[in-house]
Amino acid sequence: MADSVYKFIELVGTSTESWEKAAAAAVERASKTLRDIRIAEVEELDMHLEDGKIAAYRAKIKLSFKVQDKVD
Repeated sequence: MADSVYKFIELVGTSTESWEKAAAAAVERASKTLRDIRIAEVEELDMHLEDGKIAAYRAKIKLSFKVQDKVD
């Protein structure tokens, strides 16, 4: 097995419906620009409130992806 390097980034996804959809939104958006996404770990869940009511669910995730080998 060849040596590999992975990078971690943190993202916050939002949804008006659920924390699960908020986390999925972050992963779906990241997958449009990143390749070889390996792990998405939920770090924190919270809610944005307006007038004492839930306006949005937020999921902070840590995402890892494989760093691509540079090809000359």
